[in-house]
Amino acid sequence: MTGTTANPLQYLNPYHRPAGALDLNPLIKGLVIVSGTLMTAICLIAISRAALGLSGDLPHLRHFVIMFHVTTVLPCVPLGLYLLLAPKGTAMHKQLGKLWVTLMVVTAISTVFIRPNMELTWIHIFVPLTLRASYLIIAKARRGDIKEHRNEIVGLYLGALMIPGVWAFAIEGRLMNAMLFGWQGY
Repeated sequence: MTGTTANPLQYLNPYHRPAGALDLNPLIKGLVIVSGTLMTAICLIAISRAALGLSGDLPHLRHFVIMFHVTTVLPCVPLGLYLLLAPKGTAMHKQLGKLWVTLMVVTAISTVFIRPNMELTWIHIFVPLTLRASYLIIAKARRGDIKEHRNEIVGLYLGALMIPGVWAFAIEGRLMNAMLFGWQGY
């Protein structure tokens, strides 16, 4: 007999699970790991610089909606990374997933109130995209369409979280840019 037999004790490991529809292909998994880790690290550096007083004056902090928006979006980066890499289908995955989707929806809605008179710019395209994806994430999971559930989450994480996140750090005058580089342009 040349076949290998499964170790019966492997099923006692809480992290053991067979490959399934929620597994990310290696390219997407690598993209999620790199982008999520880098964005989390950059956020931590920016927050640390601001907390240590190395960012200069931050007038953004006097704007309640900006602070609310940043407070709801910052946990989405590491939490989303964790959810995409951790075991799926567990009670913890489901609860943290609900929290993540809620934070994403609240973050998206809060962006509408940042600019005076609810003025919209191109970046606000992520508001309806986030709301649509959030609905589909829940609907697909409830229907048991786990592959599409995963695809919506990956799209929301890499699209509506990472693209505006890069923008927030790259554009002078934005809060995260000012916190990271100390540039004042607000």
